[in-house]
Amino acid sequence: MTIPSRSIKRRRQRTSFYAIPLLIALEPLFFIGLMLVKLVLFDRLVHVPNMAMNREDVMTAAGTLALASFWTLWLPPNGRRITLILLNVILTAIIYSDLIYFRYFQDLISIPVLMQAGQVGALGESIDSLLSRVDLWFFADWVPLLPIAVFTFFRIRRNTRNQVQLSYLKPNRLRIAIRRLAAGLVVLVIGFMLVYVPVHKAKQTWAAELFTGNWWNLSLYNVTGVLGFHGYDLYRYANEHWLQDSSVTAEQAAEAKQWFETRAAQRKALETDALFGKYKGKNVILLQLEAFQSFVIHQRINGAEVTPNINKLLGSSVYFSNFYHQTAQGRTSDADLAANVSLQPLPTGSVFIRYAQHDYDSMPQTLKDHGYTANVFHAYDGGFWNRNMMYDRLGYDTFFSKNAYRIDEPIGWSLGDKSFFKQTVDRMKDEKQPFYSFLISLSSHHPYQLPKSAQTLDAGSFKNTIFGDYLEAVHYVDAAIGSLIDELKAAGLWDQSIFMFYGDHDNSIREWEPFETFLGHPLNETERFRLLKGIPFVVHLPHDERAGSYEQVGGQLDITPTVLHLLGISGADKTMIGTPLITAQPDTQQHQKRIVFRNGAFTDGAVLYLPAEDGLPQHSKCYAFTTGLAVTDPSVCTAGAAAARLELEASDIVIEHNLVKSIHKP
Repeated sequence: MTIPSRSIKRRRQRTSFYAIPLLIALEPLFFIGLMLVKLVLFDRLVHVPNMAMNREDVMTAAGTLALASFWTLWLPPNGRRITLILLNVILTAIIYSDLIYFRYFQDLISIPVLMQAGQVGALGESIDSLLSRVDLWFFADWVPLLPIAVFTFFRIRRNTRNQVQLSYLKPNRLRIAIRRLAAGLVVLVIGFMLVYVPVHKAKQTWAAELFTGNWWNLSLYNVTGVLGFHGYDLYRYANEHWLQDSSVTAEQAAEAKQWFETRAAQRKALETDALFGKYKGKNVILLQLEAFQSFVIHQRINGAEVTPNINKLLGSSVYFSNFYHQTAQGRTSDADLAANVSLQPLPTGSVFIRYAQHDYDSMPQTLKDHGYTANVFHAYDGGFWNRNMMYDRLGYDTFFSKNAYRIDEPIGWSLGDKSFFKQTVDRMKDEKQPFYSFLISLSSHHPYQLPKSAQTLDAGSFKNTIFGDYLEAVHYVDAAIGSLIDELKAAGLWDQSIFMFYGDHDNSIREWEPFETFLGHPLNETERFRLLKGIPFVVHLPHDERAGSYEQVGGQLDITPTVLHLLGISGADKTMIGTPLITAQPDTQQHQKRIVFRNGAFTDGAVLYLPAEDGLPQHSKCYAFTTGLAVTDPSVCTAGAAAARLELEASDIVIEHNLVKSIHKP
């Protein structure tokens, strides 16, 4: 056997040694390239206006991936390969989870949302309807990568048992380790700069307040990318809960106190109104209707009314045609909060989950303080949205959840609304009066698929589409409301009660074509926003009093103040945002009232302000409310936009720092 000369050994050493940096870099670069393709695909599928990924966004995304993977360069080749494949799997799962969540909620998953992860199982059917064949591309690379990971794993085990080292590489082990360390540090620095430079630039210019106000997760995504958003969200949560003093400053508390005292003074001034206390002692029955929007009211399809019972009821009720939901990530629970507590939802997560241990000036507790019994009815699991805990905190006497009902009409998630309403009235008949009953319906929940026995509307060309299913679902709910009214009349409760209902949020259908076909005309941006946010608010007063349609703007935060006003209960000492909608001269408030949405949008009945989705002020829009035409002088909306932000800030402070009960203390 020929023994290699010393010079040949040296050449082999040098060749192997100088090839190491290239070999080290190839797999991480391949990993970053694959993940960039997935991030671009995610961006194309969510398709947020003004936020399409550009070259700078791609560089930021590459920097984020470098920060996530730089440390793998310190591992031996086989270990690095397996680790990068595992990182691919984990990050792909995160990206895809965000895509599914976005399709339903139009937002990204945040840490507070993960605290609500127990709800995901209950969303089973809805999640199925949100899947698409194109999604398979997110997982296409797993087909070759996972077998490679398995092969590499067994190779490591074999090499561990039969460790064979080339003798001529032993002297270079330390130098190879140094090269690995240096390569990892270089990638760390490059990744940091690729992320820091554009984010810092944005923070110093158009996004100066974005990272402090946290108005909307999508605006953060526009700066950081989806993976960068999760990194920042983790930092934000840790900073809020673990790293810094979470106490509110005296200045912040004073500003919030001043804001709420000013709003309370407005409610106090209305106590001289002729309707204040006119319905003192009447029962209050409030329905929250799942995903029920106002665009279906008074509409026909194939000659049939979509909501015949509601249309009939409007002839003897107060109807607000410009009423809007104000929910955010908490969706149904946000609507519950807005209607019963009159505070804004949080920018991330649900108050029901995050701050169920805090104090609130709620409608059930306020009515109990004035001699009412207060019960809440919902034929679903009591733990969903943390209702068991939250309802106890809000002061309800009893929460009748799913286990209190006979599931004799199974529809969708649980009990059909017809049976739910009937069984609930049977309980209300035995309640001590006056009472407050809050009913939460469920039959018109996404994805709106009713059993054939419950489908009584001919959806025509919309048949077998999600839009057609939605029309059939709201038609069924309308029939259930008709039956409920008959039940209340038969029980002698109709003219002894203030009967109200509202929709909790939109229907999560994002294609505009079926809406435009159904309504018979194209929709401009203002009409789309009003349709998306528009929900019915119907109030039937005893003996059909004050019946009519009112165009003044209103929102869910106005429901509790409206009830208290009619019952003659002062709201001047309550930490609430809303003001009464039903007054002796309601039209006088039309251009004085401002309805604020979680993303900073607002309308006062004269203008509609839509903040820029990407955070750039020049992309914000100001429209005439009735015509939808752009206002020639955008400064018309400037003062209202600033006031909207103050409302959101004040609400966030009192919720997060548990200041509700301290606002009106001297």
